[in-house]
Amino acid sequence: MIRLLTALAALLLAGPALAAPRCDVGAPGTAQRVAIGDTGRTVLIHVPATARETKRLPLIFLLHGSGGNGAAMLASSGLAATADRHGFLVAAPDGGIPVGEGATKGFVWNIPGVPTITGKVPTAADADDVAFLTGAIDWLAAKGCADRRRVYATGLSGGGRMTSWLGCVAADRFAAIAPVVGLRAGNPLASDPQRPDPATCKPARAMPVLAFAGDQDKVNPVEGGGAGYWQYPMAAALARWAELGGCRAGPAAVLLSETAAEQRYTRCRRGARVASHIVKGAATNGSPTMKRCGPFSRATAAEPQAALRVRLRNTSSRSASRVETSTMPWPIAFTAASTSPAFMRSLL
Repeated sequence: MIRLLTALAALLLAGPALAAPRCDVGAPGTAQRVAIGDTGRTVLIHVPATARETKRLPLIFLLHGSGGNGAAMLASSGLAATADRHGFLVAAPDGGIPVGEGATKGFVWNIPGVPTITGKVPTAADADDVAFLTGAIDWLAAKGCADRRRVYATGLSGGGRMTSWLGCVAADRFAAIAPVVGLRAGNPLASDPQRPDPATCKPARAMPVLAFAGDQDKVNPVEGGGAGYWQYPMAAALARWAELGGCRAGPAAVLLSETAAEQRYTRCRRGARVASHIVKGAATNGSPTMKRCGPFSRATAAEPQAALRVRLRNTSSRSASRVETSTMPWPIAFTAASTSPAFMRSLL
């Protein structure tokens, strides 16, 4: 009897169970600019058309190129429509460092020790973009919107370099990264800029990487060189990610089509995979060919043969489960791991 009374008292003192938070950052199928806590910064959030207030969703950060902004990136990427079809949140923030004025005003990302397109190296006085983006994850999770285990990053050019930096310093917060013409594996080594500096990229775990580039890119050339923030070849960055991930097989070259090829490393720790897709004739300097280069492109509309036969692991930043195989086109291929098993089965 005493035990029963003690148990009842404990239940009464505990009070009613707290209801699960309801995500209220915007109506399904719309994009809203929301303030992230007390950071003083905002993020444009696209809520998929199929979203339910009580269900936590995968979250993809979409990072604009240097001098751009999140709104323009969201509009040009086509990722909102993909999110509506497959049920994930898209967060399109602005970089923390403003550049330009008036109609030319934009933003760049703070990658410590690396000069921006202005030639200036960020200082301690500049906004900490890593802290802001990881804080945004926490805020969206606390709101009941995002699933912390299924958070991804992709970005174009300068946004691709920032995506790579997140993989280096926040691997415990992101399930996978997909830089578009921006794959880096740390800063260029001071004594030999043709190699990445291993001291500047020490991810906490094996990071799945799927990178995209065009072989005619003159801004971030795949063979290396270019501006001070670039320098070493994309292949060197890919090899370094494979080394960091403990990959035991590769690189293997796979021809995807007459104009697209993949380099892949496999048998990595925790089921990770490291791969790059390079498109012949594609560039980044505003050329329409960039539409064929990246996880948010519509490559298969122009090149049906570029559909990928990929092994998709339902990875998360904390765990990995079963592997499924499916055929799917380039649009957001790496984020298929963030979707539901039912969607995965529909692709078989």
